[in-house]
Formats: sequence, C-alpha cells, structure tokens
Amino acid sequence: MTRRPAAATRPLAPTAPRRRPGTGADLISAPTPASLEPGAGVLRGTRARAAYQQARSVNPLTPARNQPLQRSRGSRPAISRPPLGRPAGPGSPAKAQHPLTNAAANAALRGYDEQVKHRFDRIVPVLKQIAALQHEQHFEERAQELARAELGHELPPEVLEAAWVSQLDMRTLFAWCVFEAYERTSAEFFASDPLGGQPGSEPAESFNAFLLSCGFHLLDITPCADGRLAHAIAYALRLPFSSVRRRPHAGALFDVETTVNRWVKTEHSRYREGSPNPAHEPTRYLKVVLYHFSSLDPSHEGCAAHGSDDALAACCGLARLRDFQEAVENSFCCGASVDLLLMGIDTDTDAIRAHVPGMDGSTHLDRWLDAADVYAATQGLAAADARERISAMVQESAAASPDPGMVTLVSRLLENNISQIDYVRRYHDGHYRDDGHAERFIGVGIGFKEIHLRNLTYFAYMDTVEEGAPDLDVGVKIFKGLNVSRGLPVPVVVRFDYNGQVPGARDRAVRHCQRVQAAIESRYSDLVVQGLLHVLLTVRDQDRHIPAETIGSTITFATGGGH
Repeated sequence: MTRRPAAATRPLAPTAPRRRPGTGADLISAPTPASLEPGAGVLRGTRARAAYQQARSVNPLTPARNQPLQRSRGSRPAISRPPLGRPAGPGSPAKAQHPLTNAAANAALRGYDEQVKHRFDRIVPVLKQIAALQHEQHFEERAQELARAELGHELPPEVLEAAWVSQLDMRTLFAWCVFEAYERTSAEFFASDPLGGQPGSEPAESFNAFLLSCGFHLLDITPCADGRLAHAIAYALRLPFSSVRRRPHAGALFDVETTVNRWVKTEHSRYREGSPNPAHEPTRYLKVVLYHFSSLDPSHEGCAAHGSDDALAACCGLARLRDFQEAVENSFCCGASVDLLLMGIDTDTDAIRAHVPGMDGSTHLDRWLDAADVYAATQGLAAADARERISAMVQESAAASPDPGMVTLVSRLLENNISQIDYVRRYHDGHYRDDGHAERFIGVGIGFKEIHLRNLTYFAYMDTVEEGAPDLDVGVKIFKGLNVSRGLPVPVVVRFDYNGQVPGARDRAVRHCQRVQAAIESRYSDLVVQGLLHVLLTVRDQDRHIPAETIGSTITFATGGGH
C-alpha cells in the first residue's frame, strides 16, 4: 500500500484566512421581519412558497447574525443604473455591440440553443398532424414517416396500433417524444461538446489556471432551480461547465450539510492527490449563490420561492452562505474556512449583479455592481481601457477593502456577462419574450451536466423525494400550468450519476432511480392515474464523458399472453 512519507515541515492546509465581518457589517435594517414568519400573508408569484419555508425549517436563520433583511422601496443601490438602450431589432448592426463582446461565441451559442429547443418545440405541432391522420388509410406507416422526418425518431408502434379501437393516446406519445428529445440532446452534448467546456478542453484548462491565479481552487455555484437560470453557467457567466460545481435549488437555498460534505471531499482530494492544487497552498473554496429577479415585472416574475422580492432573495442567499461558512469554521481546525460571493441575475436581460465582498468578509445587501452599469460605462472605450475601468468599478463597489483575487474574478465574470447582454440584445430585442416559465421537462436527482439552456429544464436536485419535496412540488406546480392545463403530461427525467470505479455503484444508482420513481408516483398519484405524469429513469457514469443511460420509464405496453 503506497503511503505518503510524513513531512513535518509542511504546514497543514491553510484553506483560507477567516474572513468574518464585524457585527452587522453586512446587514441593513429590517423594518418588517414578519415577512419571514411562517404566518406571513400569501406572497405573489407563479410558484409555491413551500420551498423557502422548508429550507428555513431545515436550517433557520440564526438570530442577530442573520436578521431578516429588507430594503425600503425608495432605497437604491450605491451605483445607479442608466437605462440600457435596446437595438432596433434582431438584425441590429454589429457596431452597436460592446467592444468586449465575443460575437462569434454569441452566434455559436445561439445556434445550439435554437437546435435543441426546436427539437422539443416541434413535438406538439407534429403530434397534431399525426392526430389528424388517425382515421386515414395506412395511418401507422404515415405516422412513423412523419415522426422520422420531423422529429428524428419513431413512435411506439403499440400506441399507433391501438388507435383504431380508441382515441390515439396523445399523452403517452407526448411524453415519449420529450424523452426521445432529451436522450438525443444528452448524446449529442457528450459526443460533440457544443459548448466547448468538457474536461481537458482548452477553455476549461485555461479557466482552471485563471481561477487558481485568483486564489480559489474551486468555484461552487448554486443558482435557483428556476429554468430561467439553467443557462447561467455556460451563457450568462460564460464559464466552462466542467470548471464549475453547479447545484441548483429552489430559491438558491442549498443544503448546508451536503455542501459541507462536498467541501470535505474537495479538501481531501487536495491533500491526498494534490488536485486541483496541493493542500498547503493558501487558496480558498469559493461558494456562490445566484439569486434572480425581474426588471420587467418585479412583483410577479421574480423568484416565487421568495415572493418575487429580490431583497428577500438576496437576504436568504447571504444567510445560507454565512451558515455554510460558519459550519466549516466550527467543524474543522487549522483555520479552515471558505470565501463567499453573493450574485443576482435579471431573468429578463441576463444582466448580473455582484455584491462584492470586502477582504474582511463583509457583504452589503443594499450595494452591488450591475453589469448593465458596467456595460454603459465602458461601451465607448477600447477593450484594454474597458477592462481597467471594470476592475476599478469592482473595487469601488466592494463592501470594504477587497481581496485582489476576488476583484480579478468578479471583473472577469462581468466582462463575460457583457457578451450575454449583447446576446439578448441581438437575438431577443433586449429582453426575453418568454419572461415567465417555459420549461420542457423536470429534471430530478443528481446530475444533468449536459443541461445548460434557459427554460429547458426545471431542476429538482435531491437524493430522496421526501427531502426534495418542496423543490419538486414547485416544479409540478409550474407544469400544471404549462402542460396539464392543456391536457399534456408532466415529463420528469430522473437522473443519478454514479462513480464507475466503485463496485456496485451503477446498481445502487439504478435502485435509487426506482425508489424515486415509486415516491413520485405515490406523491402525485392523481396525475399518474390520468396519464398526466410520466417518468424516465436514467443513470450516468460521472467518471466518463458519456451520455446518460436510460434504464426504464413509466411508459410500458402490455404484452400478449396465454390462458
């Protein structure tokens, strides 16, 4: 057994100097703390508040340090935002773009987005055509020809064969087609790397080195599970997907204990393997919360887990970050700690905002730097001058004297986001037309590394339905409006990744999928019995660059039998 020789002179891992703000340094007054109480009035929004209430019950805000925060209606951030001009339309000239915008990347990302979403959005029109043919001669052959030509796959023959004795089972066909579209999307993602961010790629290796140069050995981002943030990593922040640990949760309220366990694994890997860098190097684990808000309809289309209240969303995100930091510091010795970053994103324009922390760990909830302000302030500058101005704006907006590495990283994120602002201006006339929910399926479990498109998937990350019920309930409520109201089923893809190097891991992942399927069918039995909810079960070896493997589904067909 290989053992590492003792090195008495090597210091224990100084993961990060403790960055703890002074009392109240990151807080603002809370004139109406009752808004956080379980008995508060019903909040607006299209999604249930249950996810937030459950998160509070698991890890409630601690007194004094995490007081409920609210910004008065008349209060504004320290840096005001001038209106961001909108181009004449999708065909606006390239000269209107920002000097830091990567137009080639924008075009490539647009092409991928259209290709995948077209695959899902063609399903209903094609099924309508097939429905109109069900009483025609040679229906089965014509239906299969149409499906192959328009959707790229065949339909289950059992459903088509039964159409002559009853109405065509459109609910089963719809779910079948959605699952086929997902499987094809997963296969193509791992085969062709359309986002250029797979492990070992030049963009991934370059960003990994950049992150270490900023003083961080891992970037762990929790966006809200809302499908309007599913593209946050690859599009809004323009980061290689393999370089970021992403775990969406409703309201961006991640589980503290689970995140501490991931931190432990990361630090163990540094100590045992020197990956991504040796444990004695003074780099930090950076945890980011990305909440969201709506500039076009702030009272209704913000984060419904927080009642479309962006101040509340930021407050709860910061509280959860603080809880994670405190958990690490209280549980481990030798100065163990983590760095924190609170960010927001406008789901209408994709402009991000950064609450730049001070080196002492302080964060001001009522002070942030908006990428739209950065865009306006640097649009007329040369690229090099624009980068210098961005760095200066980041430093000026910090809660206290900032860490140079944090300034460098936030500056890069803001620069990357400038390209996304122009992407939305160029291809969506300045803001998304689907400003509400338009997800195509619910993703349940752990995995989905291949999903990076806005409004494609509602994520419900969980180990069990019982612990993830609030997130899943929110997703089902969304799809009751999107699909069930039209007589279409809720498509759910269950996914559990496993470590292929561990004996029996795949079998355990399969059983995990089956348990979750049974729990879903029990929890939403009223939908299941009507054919209004279908589940696809998938697993994936996380150590290999391969697509998800389908192992079962709720779409089954009776087989003929004897007496």
